[in-house]
Amino acid sequence: MEKSVPLTSPPSRAGIADLLAGLSVALVLIPQSMAYAKLAGLPPHIGLFASTLPLIAAALCASSPYLQTGPVAMTSLLTLGALTGLAQPESADYLALAALLALVVGVTRLLLGVLRLGLVTYLMTDPVVTGFTSAAAILIMCSQLPKALGVAAPDGGVLWRAGWSLGHPGDWEFMAILLAAVTMALVLRGRRIHRFFPGALVAMTGGILCTEVTGYGGPTVGEVPTGLPTLGLDLPWDQLGSVVVAGVVIALVGFAEAASISRVFATEERQRWSADREFISQGLANVAGAVAGAFPVGGSFSRSSLNRLAGARTRWSGLVTGIVVLAFLPFADVLETLPRAVLGGVVIAAVLGLIQPRKLFGLARASTGDGVVALGTFAATLAMAPRVDRAVLVGIMLALAVRARRRRVASTD
Repeated sequence: MEKSVPLTSPPSRAGIADLLAGLSVALVLIPQSMAYAKLAGLPPHIGLFASTLPLIAAALCASSPYLQTGPVAMTSLLTLGALTGLAQPESADYLALAALLALVVGVTRLLLGVLRLGLVTYLMTDPVVTGFTSAAAILIMCSQLPKALGVAAPDGGVLWRAGWSLGHPGDWEFMAILLAAVTMALVLRGRRIHRFFPGALVAMTGGILCTEVTGYGGPTVGEVPTGLPTLGLDLPWDQLGSVVVAGVVIALVGFAEAASISRVFATEERQRWSADREFISQGLANVAGAVAGAFPVGGSFSRSSLNRLAGARTRWSGLVTGIVVLAFLPFADVLETLPRAVLGGVVIAAVLGLIQPRKLFGLARASTGDGVVALGTFAATLAMAPRVDRAVLVGIMLALAVRARRRRVASTD
C-alpha cells in the first residue's frame, strides 16, 4: 500500500526568487490592468491603482504562495454590469461607485473568511462556473472588437456593437487590426520564445513606438495622471443599496477563480491551503482597493501561473508586484500614446482560452441536470448582458433546483 505524503506549510521567508517573480508579474500586470480597467468602464489609470495597495494588502495573509491578485477580466465585466445604468462610464460618479462596489466585495469576503464560511464557494458549482465563464468570455471578446477593428460603433448592447463592427468592413482600420493581431500573437505565442517572455509588455512598447514613429491617428489611451492614488473613503453611501447584491455576487464569483487556482497549486505541491484565510486575504485586497479609489479585484490564473513558473516560493512575491507598480505610477504618462487596439488585443488574448465548448457540452452529455445548469447559465449570461451578475444568480438557483430534485429522486428509490 502506497504511503500518503503529508501536507506541508508554504515557506514564509522571502528570497531573491520572490523578488524576481514579483517583478516578472508586474511587467505583465501593467498593460493588463489598464485593459481590464477599460473593460470595467473606467479610465486606464484606475487599473494601475488597483494593482498597488490591493496586492500589498493581499500578501499580508494570503494562504497560497503563488496566487497573484489584481484586476481580472471576469470581475471587470461583472463591475461593468453592476454599475451600468447607475452612472456614465468613466465619470466621477462612476469611479466613486466602483470604489464603493470594491468595498462591498471586500467586506463580504472578510466576513466569510472570519466566520469560516469558505464552504459557500461550493455554491459556485462546476456547471455554473463553466457556463458563466464561457459566455462571459464571449461577451468580453465582443466588447473589444470595436477597438481591435478600429471602428467607432454606435451605442448599444455588447453583442449588437460587435455585430455592427463586423458588418461594416469599410470602417475597419488596417493599422488597428494589425496592432491587435500582433498583440494577440505576442501574448499567446510569446512563451514559445521563452517561458518568461512578457508578450503584453512587448506589445505595449511596440504600440507606443508605432504611435511615435508612424503618427498613428487611431484612438489612444489619452491622458494618464501621474502620482500616487488619493486615499480615503469619500464614497456615495446613499447608493449602497444599489450595489450590495452585485457586490455579494462578485465576492463569490471572483473568489471561485482564486480558490480554484490556489487549490490546484496546493494539491500539486502537497501544501496546506485555507479557503477561509484566502477569503480574508482577498477581502483585505478589495478594501484596500476601495481606499485607493480603485475597483473590485480577484485572483488571476495567468499571472499566478507566471508567478509560479518564475520561481516564487512565498506570498511575498505579490507584495513585490504591488510595490513595483506603485513605483511606476509617477512615470505612467509614458503610456498616453498607447493605441487602444493594443489593449483590446491584450484582453482578447487573455480570455480566448476561457471559452470551453467541449467542457460545456461534455457536462450536458454526462448529466442532464448538469447540462441544464451549464447551458442555462450560459444562455442567461448572454441574454442578461451587461447585468451578468444576475445570470450568476440564475445559475446558482438552477444548480440548487437540480440538487433538490436529485435528493427527491434518491429518497424515493
